[in-house]
Amino acid sequence: MEFSEGSNKSLMDKETCCNNNNGVTIRTAQNMSSSFMRKKSDPILVSTIRFRILRELLANLQEVILGTKLAVLFPAIPLAIVADFYKFGRPWIFALSLLGLTPLAERVSFLTEQIAYFTGPTVGGLLNATCGNATELIIALFALYRNKIHVLKYSLMGSILSNLLLVLGTSLLCGGLANLKREQRYDRKQADVNSGLLLLGLLCHMLPLMFKYAVKPETGVSIAEYTLELSRASSVVMLVAYIGYIVFQLKTHRQIFESQEEVEDEDEEKAVIGFWSGFSWLVGMTLIIALLSEYVVGTIEAASETWGISISFISIILIPIVGNAAEHAGAIIFAFKNKLDISLGVALGSATQISMFAVPLCVVVGWIMRIKMDLDFNLLETGCLALTILVVAFTLQDGTSHYMKGVVLCLCYAAISACFFVHKIPAPLDQTNVKSGLNPSLSA
Repeated sequence: MEFSEGSNKSLMDKETCCNNNNGVTIRTAQNMSSSFMRKKSDPILVSTIRFRILRELLANLQEVILGTKLAVLFPAIPLAIVADFYKFGRPWIFALSLLGLTPLAERVSFLTEQIAYFTGPTVGGLLNATCGNATELIIALFALYRNKIHVLKYSLMGSILSNLLLVLGTSLLCGGLANLKREQRYDRKQADVNSGLLLLGLLCHMLPLMFKYAVKPETGVSIAEYTLELSRASSVVMLVAYIGYIVFQLKTHRQIFESQEEVEDEDEEKAVIGFWSGFSWLVGMTLIIALLSEYVVGTIEAASETWGISISFISIILIPIVGNAAEHAGAIIFAFKNKLDISLGVALGSATQISMFAVPLCVVVGWIMRIKMDLDFNLLETGCLALTILVVAFTLQDGTSHYMKGVVLCLCYAAISACFFVHKIPAPLDQTNVKSGLNPSLSA
């Protein structure tokens, strides 16, 4: 089994040969943004250990666990498990689980990048694209499994709004303030592709909503049943479009998505852990994310009731902000350095993946599980999504940026946040009474 760079030098020779044969490993904008949350480890600290197996194990722990600036949040993971085991207040379990998901999301990005060094550019790029929003997808699937459709829809829509307004807005704002004396420019081609896909996703979201209001109840047509069938058909269309997008991004038009502004030391970067080590860590962290996601989904109502905050606000605002904190911070740092193409790749790429992959995938999985998950996100939520996509599309149409564009997007996000803060509609009884893995008798 291959391990760290400090413990096995031949690993680097193998990795370099792999890169020479397969071409440069594709690094998505999400991976590059998360890289700013990482810190380099010192191999000297573990090189003095006598036993090889112990030395390799500690080297892996140093790279994976301590190799991030968010390592201080890792203790929240065992604390959440202990809180559940000893039946502490459910809001505490929710808060600790949410904090624990923050470093895990960044580490998944790191591990997929490490695996991509050995799999070649196409497989590596596909892996990065698939795992880019693993945390949101796992939370959504657990919500679907527990039949909490409202939490599922809120959290996925919140991820889209957060990326398009908060991440992109703060990036344009900070980048504009840091570069007042020079014009910031970016490649419109990538923005145009993502905007087109987002508009297609918006069309598929609006069709069930418009159908519900267009068909009159007295006609005898089962509106809910036909809306569900229309949602499933639209989801298949969205997944086909996303597959085409992946082929377009990784094969036919890869140059559009490869930023011309590379990180200064990117050409010197090499894999620091082996393939099977990275794969094992990735599986383990995915299982931990699944456990914490189960806690989040099972305790969100209790947290909402205790804190006096609506479920819609927690799902749409808090969960996306905390879950993607590392990626969001990286996008802002790139904007400070006048590398807007990477910042746009983070915001638009993540929003596109959620809209065109995660949402229709949940509909299809619900179809298989015989759960009535549709694309009808209700009038308020769909209206916010539609106006967000239109505002972003108009903002990015000229290929230049200044801080005022960021101000507008941030204020749009603040207005939407205020809207859902006062949007205190109770969840349906048939969803809140679903049995969870947590003891329902836990005190708030």
